[in-house]
Amino acid sequence: MKRPVSFNDRVRIFFELHWIKLAIILTMLISVLWPIQAFMALDSYQRTYLLAFTSMLPLQSIIYAGVFIVMLYWLHYGGGSFSKLNKSRVRSDHINVRWSEVIGMEEAKQEAWEVVELLRDHTKLTRIGGKILRGVLLIGPPGCGKTYLAKAIATEAGLPFLSISGSEFIEIFVGTGPARVRKIFKQAQQHARMEGGCIIFIDELDAVGTSRGADLGFGAQTERNNTVNELLVQMDGLESLRTNILVIAATNASESVLDEALLRPGRLDRKIYVQEPGLEDREKLMKHYLSKVKADPQVDVARLARRTVGYSPADIENLVKESALIAARNKHETITFKDLSEALERIDLGFKIHTKLVPEERERVAYHETGHLITAYLLHPTDDVFKASIITRRGAHGVVYRVPQRDLKLQTRDRLMGSIKVSLAGYVAEKLKCQSTSEGCGTDFQKATQMAHQMVWNLGMGTNGFVGNYEILTGSWIFRGQSSGDYLSDRVKERLNEEMQSILTQCAKEVEELLRREDALLERFKDELLKRDELEYDEIETIFAEYGRPRLLRTAGSAPPANPA
Repeated sequence: MKRPVSFNDRVRIFFELHWIKLAIILTMLISVLWPIQAFMALDSYQRTYLLAFTSMLPLQSIIYAGVFIVMLYWLHYGGGSFSKLNKSRVRSDHINVRWSEVIGMEEAKQEAWEVVELLRDHTKLTRIGGKILRGVLLIGPPGCGKTYLAKAIATEAGLPFLSISGSEFIEIFVGTGPARVRKIFKQAQQHARMEGGCIIFIDELDAVGTSRGADLGFGAQTERNNTVNELLVQMDGLESLRTNILVIAATNASESVLDEALLRPGRLDRKIYVQEPGLEDREKLMKHYLSKVKADPQVDVARLARRTVGYSPADIENLVKESALIAARNKHETITFKDLSEALERIDLGFKIHTKLVPEERERVAYHETGHLITAYLLHPTDDVFKASIITRRGAHGVVYRVPQRDLKLQTRDRLMGSIKVSLAGYVAEKLKCQSTSEGCGTDFQKATQMAHQMVWNLGMGTNGFVGNYEILTGSWIFRGQSSGDYLSDRVKERLNEEMQSILTQCAKEVEELLRREDALLERFKDELLKRDELEYDEIETIFAEYGRPRLLRTAGSAPPANPA
C-alpha cells in the first residue's frame, strides 16, 4: 500500500532538491528590491541625479569597448608592445665580417658565394629566364659559424641586415607571432626600397618552423601554425613584390623537423650544410684566433689541431680564451703551448681536484690508468694517447686522454672492439696487480657493455649469424605505437646476449694477454704516474720507444713532431 506523503515532507524534499535555485532567486530579488527601496527613500534631487548618471552608462560602455578594440589592434598589428620588434636596420659596413674571416667551412663558402653574386647582380640569371633566389637554409651543428656566414653574406652583398631569433615569434598572446612576421617583412621591404635590397636572418628556425599539426589543447599549436602560415605567405609575397629581399634561416636541428612547405621550391629551397671543420680547417682556425692574442710563436698549432677532433669554430675560440685566462693566472707574458694544453684538458676533462688518496688507493688508480694507457696505445686502431693522469677530475680519480688520429665519421667493428678493450683494460690491470677490483670499473663496464650491445643488437657485428637491428623488435621500443608485445623469442634474446658476453670475454682475454706480456712496461708506467701524477704525449712516446713498443697500427703521416713546443 502506498504511504501518503504529508505536506511538510513535500516542502522539505522540495527545499532539498531546489535550495540552490531558491537561494539564487532570493539573492537576485534582494539585489533588485534593496536598491529600489533605497532609491525611493532619496529626495527628488538625488533621484534625478542618479537617473541622469545611469542613462550615460550604455554610451560609456560603447566608448570603452571601442578604445579597448583600438588598443588591442594596435598592440597586435600596429607595432605595440606585443608585436613590436626591437630590430633596427644594421648596415652591412657595420657588420664588417669579411669573406676572408670566414674560416673552417670552405665548401659552405663556395655555396654561399653564389648567393652573394645573385644579390649583387640578377642580370645573369634573369637573362636565361631563371628565378631569383628567395630563401637559404643553413643547417649544421651549433657553433660552426652559421650566423657568421650570414653576416659575411650581408657584408659582401652590401645590404642591410635584419636579424631575429625564431623564439621571438612565439608569445603567449594569440596573434603575436603572425604580427611580428608581418612587421619584420614590412621593415625589410622599406629597407629594400631605400637600399636596393635587404637580408632577413632568422636564427633557430626550428623554434617556430616545425611541422604544423592539430592543436592538442590551450591553443599553443594553433598559434604556432598561424605563425608558420604567415611566414609562408610573406615569403610567397616576395616573388610578387619583385624586391631584392633574401631570407636566410639557420637551424641546429635536422631539416626533417621543419614544415615541408618551408622547404619547397620558392621558399627555403637552397640548403647549405655547415659541418664541423676538418684537420686543415681547425689548424687555420687555431692560427686565426691565436693571431688575435699574444701567443708564443713556437706553439705547435698542428698538434693542437690533431687534439681537437670534433671541435667547432666556437669551441676553438673558447679554447684560446680559456688559455688566455690560464696564462694570465700563471703570470705569463704570452700564451704558451702548455697553457693551451691545460685549457684543452680543462674543457674536455674538467678542472683538477687535488684529492689526497691513501697510498694503496693511489697505487690501484695508477695500475688502472696504466692498463688503459698501454691498451689504447698498442691495441686501439685509430686513437692516440695524449695524456695519462691520476689527478681527480669530475669525480674520477684518473683519466687517460685519447683522441682519434684523423677525422673519422664511421664506427667500424675494429674501432668498436678497440674501444671495448680500452674500457676493460683498467679492470684487467686491477685484477692482475691488486687481486681484486674497485668501483672505478663501473663506468668502464657501462661503456663496454653499451658498445657490445650496439654491435650485436643494432649493427650486425656479431659472429653468430644474426644480421639486423633487433632493438626495434623489443617491447621497449618507444615508437612501437599501441603494440606492447615483444617480437623476439627468449631463445633469440639469449643467443644475442651470449654473443655480447662473448665479445666482452674475448676483449678482456686479449687485454689480459697483452698486460701479462708487457708486465715490465706496466710497472714502469705505474711508477712514473705515482712519481709525476701526469704524463704528457712526448713522455709516453719516449717510454714506449725505450721498450721498443711502437704503435702497431699507426697510420701514415700521423707521427707527432719531433720537437714539441
